[in-house]
Amino acid sequence: VQLVESGGGLVQPGGPLRLSCAASGFPFSRLVMSWYRQAPGKERDLVATIPMAGSIIYYAESVKSPFTISSDNAKNTVYLQMNSLKPEETAVYYCNTQIFRSDNWGQGTQVTVSS
Repeated sequence: VQLVESGGGLVQPGGPLRLSCAASGFPFSRLVMSWYRQAPGKERDLVATIPMAGSIIYYAESVKSPFTISSDNAKNTVYLQMNSLKPEETAVYYCNTQIFRSDNWGQGTQVTVSS
């Protein structure tokens, strides 16, 4: 499976940003897709997870309110809508899916929250 993220960039504190992750090479409807983020010098942390088949969506406690994960099955794409961004949320954001217990990652997209 190939994952390609887009949508990162520079945003002011309190502003919104929407990330996209396009998947190919595997039946999209069978995937469980996640967004992770890794700040400089820190571990990569799970942000949110959405199954393409099913309705249970998971959010990390720290992002529950301002972030929304969604999918467009017709476009094989997962989105992460981020609102009320804070400077400490500056990180590289990665798209992830596990297939046969093997992690598959996109290249990451940089999100910088700064005035």
